[in-house]
Amino acid sequence: MSATDTGSGTSTGTTPGTGRAQPFAAPKGIPEYLPADGFVRVRDALVAAADRAGYGHIELPVFEDTGLYARGVGESTDVVSKEMYSFADRGERSVTLRPEGTAGVVRAVIEHGLDRGGLPVKLRYAGPFFRYERPQAGRYRQLQQVGVEAIGVDDPALDAEVIAVADEGFRSLGLTGYRLELTSLGDADCRPPYRERLQEFLAGLPLDEATRHRAAINPLRVLDDKRPEVRALLADAPLLVDHLSEASAAHHAAVKRHLDDLGVAYVENPRMVRGLDYYTKTTFEFVHDGLGAQSGIGGGGRYDGLMEVLGGQPLSGVGFGIGVDRTLLACRAEGVAIDDAPRVDVFCVPLGDAARDRLVVVAAKLRAAGVRVDIAYGGRGLKGSMKAADRSGARFALVLGERDIEAGTVGVKDLGSGDQDAVALDAVVETVAGRIHG
Repeated sequence: MSATDTGSGTSTGTTPGTGRAQPFAAPKGIPEYLPADGFVRVRDALVAAADRAGYGHIELPVFEDTGLYARGVGESTDVVSKEMYSFADRGERSVTLRPEGTAGVVRAVIEHGLDRGGLPVKLRYAGPFFRYERPQAGRYRQLQQVGVEAIGVDDPALDAEVIAVADEGFRSLGLTGYRLELTSLGDADCRPPYRERLQEFLAGLPLDEATRHRAAINPLRVLDDKRPEVRALLADAPLLVDHLSEASAAHHAAVKRHLDDLGVAYVENPRMVRGLDYYTKTTFEFVHDGLGAQSGIGGGGRYDGLMEVLGGQPLSGVGFGIGVDRTLLACRAEGVAIDDAPRVDVFCVPLGDAARDRLVVVAAKLRAAGVRVDIAYGGRGLKGSMKAADRSGARFALVLGERDIEAGTVGVKDLGSGDQDAVALDAVVETVAGRIHG
């Protein structure tokens, strides 16, 4: 199945006319990535940008207590109310496959006392997350993300760093056709009066019952409604960015100043509402218009109250989650070359059993020297083995036959230029490793 196929999820019975068992298919809405798809290169480029900024890796559980997301993400969000994979385990505890990363990171920081040391705590993660979505290109039930979280310091320069790390990751892949949209969702001083003002405005609109219920829980959620008829009704809705407290306005201005200094371009989008309830102050999204309806390739913001909500200290935090799937689609939309690196450096071509036995040892020694090596197993001939060498992407092929063994040499062929020279068998590991690493 290709990375953009949604899969049928059916795999029962036998193949008609053959008697063979029908093969299984991946579950519907879950992409798979094969070695040539470029997935690893995209993920690793995004991770490398975070590593260069000092974010340490954290490996999160794939499932958590359902209450973590209900409390941390917000019960009024679509993520919690419609999209979570929740189930009772054998101990009758309600657990949920992780739909996002921030709540889990904050839980881990509290549980392991990471906030008791130097601040900010800077962590990054990568892996699959799960949401029950209607499958389509860029919208999957198992989505791959890279994320960072910086917890414990409320500094607009840190907000700018987090945004710049994401921007650097995209640029390192060669992406250019995206834009950064930015706004502020205020703080505890300006949110309550704005909430009242917005609810008063919404009360005068002819909204359906479900939308009115959403407005009663969290009126900001209504501003995220994608229906054209609702968006038209909201054209004159008050905007939070116009009612920021003095502190929030100063924070927002400082973030923009730092982004200007860093050369990170942005556009202000005062109507932006992220899909999670915990965001405050700085809120942002990276958008790529080459992806159609699923245009967001990553986003995040500050979440000043989340840690306290989850039982920790009243410390602030800021972070992002980048969709690896959508970033990969953005690279394809722009025609950016994203093939993964060749899987090996050297491919061994034995001509006969004795040659195979010698090259198995040579390959092991090269691997111990940090060289990636594969071997043509199965007794295939020279022509087939050289085709396999070309497909592997290796720089060099080691060709060994009976005459070579008698001469105590091995042929080292440069697969780029086609040049080949004979190297002493007892010196080939040092010689080839030097060529690879030198």
